Amino acid sequence: MPSHFTRRHLLRGLTAVTAVATLATGLAACGGDSEAATTTEAAGTVVVGQVSNGAAKQTTIKVSEVKSISAQLPDSVRKSGKLVIGSGTLPSGAPPLGFIGSDQKTLTGSEPDLARLVAAVLGLKPEVKRFTWENLFVGIDSGKVDVGFSNITDTEERKKKYEFASYRKDDLALEAPKSSTWSFGGDYENLAGKTVAVGAGTNQERILLEWQRKLRSEGKKLTVKYFQDNNSTYLALGSGKIDAYLGPSPNLSYHVTQTANTPRATRIAGQFSGAGASLQGLIAATAKKDSGLAKPIADAINHLIKNGQYAQWLKAWNLSNDAVTTSQINPPGLPLSNS
Repeated sequence: MPSHFTRRHLLRGLTAVTAVATLATGLAACGGDSEAATTTEAAGTVVVGQVSNGAAKQTTIKVSEVKSISAQLPDSVRKSGKLVIGSGTLPSGAPPLGFIGSDQKTLTGSEPDLARLVAAVLGLKPEVKRFTWENLFVGIDSGKVDVGFSNITDTEERKKKYEFASYRKDDLALEAPKSSTWSFGGDYENLAGKTVAVGAGTNQERILLEWQRKLRSEGKKLTVKYFQDNNSTYLALGSGKIDAYLGPSPNLSYHVTQTANTPRATRIAGQFSGAGASLQGLIAATAKKDSGLAKPIADAINHLIKNGQYAQWLKAWNLSNDAVTTSQINPPGLPLSNS
């Protein structure tokens, strides 16, 4: 998965994380999907940060249907009365973006919470389905999912199959042991000789592999490692098997705060835009191309921005630095060649 950034740097104990991971493991079969539990809310309200295990401040936000926006929905979605929302996360979860809550059944996180706010503006019942990352896109392709809210970076490659409504800046970060003196500094040359972990099939993997190709052409080595889940990644980081982990800035920043007073304390060793060095990356709601969903979803997000609920959502999840001023439909994304 990707997260938040500025053009210069996209730039987006262990006990709490491990607890969340343990609860989440087994709730999503590898390669499959699962229905996520939902909670009952009073009409005209959405409670964000529920059962978040301390990752967010639970906040009740008033939000009601806006008829002029919901009228733009495709007939099939409007008549169904629901918005089927896809979340693609590792079995161990990815707080604060998406993970199984402290009740051991509810999918919580900043991403599903924003999706629920958007569904309220559209007058639809949110139905959240949890997938592995790869199968989230299969779900969108097949029509099993209306829209993905899952830290998905807007890219020109993805625009061949999907349409986007942006809602958050996309920054990546490199996390290293606190005891390490190495820093990224925004220059891929600083990765020469390092071993870095990354999630397969993600935007950050694409960027890292391109840096690897550049270094290889210069006769230098960058080793890329893959792990099944976050627990395995962090065990490798703590044992020195890898030098750093490249992932969405919100996830990594959250992990840094959780490990601050533990023997496996980590730090952010550098940040970078999820759209490359020349463009601010953006995270976007993702629907099948020509589905007709991007515009009403963008309008719903802009309604939330204008009326303050968007800021409340970000604040609750401690993501205010990721804010955008407007939701854009299919904005410029990571180029086909992000060199």
